Amino acid sequence: MAEENNDHTILDNMKGAFAKSLVRNNKKIKEDRAIAISESAEMIYKRMVEDLEVEIKQLKRNREAMLDMSPRTTDSLELAADFNAAEFVAKDIKLGIDIRNLEIKIEIARERYNHLFKEAN
Repeated sequence: MAEENNDHTILDNMKGAFAKSLVRNNKKIKEDRAIAISESAEMIYKRMVEDLEVEIKQLKRNREAMLDMSPRTTDSLELAADFNAAEFVAKDIKLGIDIRNLEIKIEIARERYNHLFKEAN
């Protein structure tokens, strides 16, 4: 019995994360794991939403830039000869579809992010 108390005293006097981690109880271990998993998932989810926002902005800028059809110089007619209406329309529609798909994706991602990490159940 004295030896058991002596071991307990030695363990209680040990400092540092290693000794403390060895004697953590099951509840504390589960709590630490839950925090690590939740923080990782939340950071990645948040980053995904931010990346989608950037991608949508860039596509919208690209679509608007397509409307800049000013010639290189004021007396140049080069642009009119080079303009391909079918390609313009196809690219404009594709960008519109890409933007819409990303808007749907970001709406779903935001809803899930808020549900998983912000709302109290």
